[in-house]
Amino acid sequence: MFELKNHKSAIPVVLIAGLFWSFGPYVVRHIDQAETVPWQYLFTRGIVIFILLNLYLYLEEGFEFYKNYIKGGFPTLLGGIGLGSAMMTFIWSITHTSAAITLLCLAAMPFIAALLGFLFLKEKISLNVWIAIFIATLGITIMAGGNIQKDSIFGLMFGLLSATGFAVFSVTLRWKKETPKFTTVAIAGLFCAIVSMTVIITKDLNFLSSGKNQALFATHGTLVCIGLILYSIGSKSIPAAELTLLSLTEVVGGIFWVWLPMLGINEVPSTNTIIGGFLIFVSIFYYSLLMQSNKRFIGLN
Repeated sequence: MFELKNHKSAIPVVLIAGLFWSFGPYVVRHIDQAETVPWQYLFTRGIVIFILLNLYLYLEEGFEFYKNYIKGGFPTLLGGIGLGSAMMTFIWSITHTSAAITLLCLAAMPFIAALLGFLFLKEKISLNVWIAIFIATLGITIMAGGNIQKDSIFGLMFGLLSATGFAVFSVTLRWKKETPKFTTVAIAGLFCAIVSMTVIITKDLNFLSSGKNQALFATHGTLVCIGLILYSIGSKSIPAAELTLLSLTEVVGGIFWVWLPMLGINEVPSTNTIIGGFLIFVSIFYYSLLMQSNKRFIGLN
């Protein structure tokens, strides 16, 4: 795999990865009646992710790439199911509330991962990290208080479930550090496709939506894959603390694209969302400062 040994060169690569991911909510907002075609969306997106990542692995490792599925074992399967569940709850969240709320819920993922690591991996949580978790929880509570409509609460709950799924994925990578990360993501795509296919067949739905929607489904899957590949190249040269901050590109960009009037969506966050989001940003910044002494490098491969 191509590697960037220069720290300064790796930073823009990771920022661009987050930029690709940030277009996800904007793509979803252009889907015609997205709330009526979640299973078609998940099926197509899952297949695209599975095919593109396996193609990338084949180009990187040759035919032997299939051994990653054997080597990964149970952590890879569990991580794939967790990430696949996050992908499914993401679409239900963003089609029932604002993109800002969904993305800010996802920004709380490091803290949910810390809690899961504490519960299942016996990883210690310092007092300072508990403070950061409390600030983030306060921010989410304020957002919830300003979105009391049934659909908005529904969307916020699924946003938190999506963050939990991503956190499960993160924890499984720490559980068995040699777990092939791209293989786990490919399994997540396959999991989404299989679950969606089962629901589509059971409910006698059409596998395909309109031509426009199918193109948008595939586009979102492609954006995810491109972002992952770029992230994998840059992440090996950047300490964990900086990655936490750089990952905010996805959140900030995602909120900005759906707000920018010239792009046609003009989705303005509510006052509570802005206040709650600010507290989440403060908690993440504080969390990152705490990690400055931790010079571990997180490689996604």
